[in-house]
Amino acid sequence: MKNKYNVALITGGSRGIGLGIAKALGKEGIHLAINGMREEAALEGVLLELRALGVKVCYCQGNVASSEDRTRILEKAQQDLGPINFLINNAGVAPKKRLDILETTEESYERVMDINLKGPFFLSQAVANQMLMKKALEPSFEGAIINIGSISATVASYNRGEYCISKTGMGMMTTLFAARLGKEGIPVYEVRPGLTLTDMTTVVKEKYDQLIDEGLTLQPRWGYPEDIGKAVAALVRGDFPYSTGQVIMVDGGLTIPRL
Repeated sequence: MKNKYNVALITGGSRGIGLGIAKALGKEGIHLAINGMREEAALEGVLLELRALGVKVCYCQGNVASSEDRTRILEKAQQDLGPINFLINNAGVAPKKRLDILETTEESYERVMDINLKGPFFLSQAVANQMLMKKALEPSFEGAIINIGSISATVASYNRGEYCISKTGMGMMTTLFAARLGKEGIPVYEVRPGLTLTDMTTVVKEKYDQLIDEGLTLQPRWGYPEDIGKAVAALVRGDFPYSTGQVIMVDGGLTIPRL
């Protein structure tokens, strides 16, 4: 399905889960504003790959934790592609060093919370206000906000507590924006990945390979970025039109309680 309204801003869209989402949306005919921290020259191959899908692609460098960068990211996306229809809050970081919650530093806590929660909250605020202004001028305008959370919102890992707290906060953020924007016709969703094989998880791959073999997940494999991309594409297509505020689990059954 080709969308009439077809611009998506994907934070952290140049690698890992974000790139999997970008590829899936590109295949749907969605023009892509890709945000990341690296210099654009380092992403030439990635951007060419996305443009080969037949859509417009622009790169919006910046740190979502920074108010000034968020403004520049939005200005660049709109200047190059036009009004944003779909905000995909995907950018996120793990602690630089995994520490027991009895040892976690304020510096690590603030870094993770700023990027994983504060940035998405205020970026959503800005985009939502722009969507409402656009919708007032053009009632047929369609938009949605999709947050990429984590099973860590409910599965405790006390050696990276700041990450878990940030993702729990994103769950409430999804609920809040869904409640505020529901009457405006702008749905808000959360996609919650489980163990997903990316550069962020390579450091623990051996550990989780063994746990998966021992039955940690009902579907005995890692998740891949394309798994999350397919879920986001379904939401962008409008396949869940009466489900605002809902969490879509993409975790291979990991969080299903078992005896």
